[in-house]
Amino acid sequence: MHPFRKAVEAHDLDAVEAMLAEDVVFSSPVAFKPYAGRPLTAAILRAVSEVFTDFRYVREMESGDGRDHALVFVAKVGDREINGCDFLHLNEAGEIDDFMVMVRPLSAAQALAAAMGAKFEQIGREASAG
Repeated sequence: MHPFRKAVEAHDLDAVEAMLAEDVVFSSPVAFKPYAGRPLTAAILRAVSEVFTDFRYVREMESGDGRDHALVFVAKVGDREINGCDFLHLNEAGEIDDFMVMVRPLSAAQALAAAMGAKFEQIGREASAG
């Protein structure tokens, strides 16, 4: 089991943040432009942990060299069930330097976009403080 998955499942968001490279790039399933940097990515992940309920990983895949990981998850956003995948790439130091999330179905992605949009100011404040 990947340490990121263990930290998420343990709700240890400090450990999750510690695994992020300073220059991590986060590609959201509901935003056109990727987000850059550890403070902003950590703030986004903290907000997502408040938006998702009943979150659980159901499958994990790893590349032969151990630098790419796909973690398939299910969760709820409000009354919508969402299926998704976290795609992680590790740099030479073993830190997550690329983090892309994809989700389905569209109605759940729209619910996620609305819920995260409501947390935009909180995310900005937290990222600035970090």
